[in-house]
Amino acid sequence: MMELQVLIVDDSPVMRAFIRRVLDLSGLVVSRCLEASNGEEALRLLENNWVDAVLTDINMPEMDGEELLRRMSEHDVFRLIPVLVVSTDRTEGRIQKMLSLGAKGYVTKPFAPETLREVLEQSLGVVNGSE
Repeated sequence: MMELQVLIVDDSPVMRAFIRRVLDLSGLVVSRCLEASNGEEALRLLENNWVDAVLTDINMPEMDGEELLRRMSEHDVFRLIPVLVVSTDRTEGRIQKMLSLGAKGYVTKPFAPETLREVLEQSLGVVNGSE
């Protein structure tokens, strides 16, 4: 099983802790978990840290998830990192917009650990051996 390094971007410390806990429960091996409270912070962290995936909220102060995706897609290296959107926004328009900006997956809060794991594995291209 591969070890993952992930970046969780959410302005709520409680939600970041929850996502981290869900990742632990999902059975995925997360060797390193970085956290940022907005897109600005996330981009600064990405300058110096390689991650396998970014899990981001949309609505955040300073730089939201939409702008973060836009900025990552314009960057030679960051565009290679799969981004998963984790948001309470369930509107089809928003989901389609985030996917069109380059998000590899979209999970709506609240979610089950299995859902997060499935979407994360799909976005990383991990093949589930049990199928």
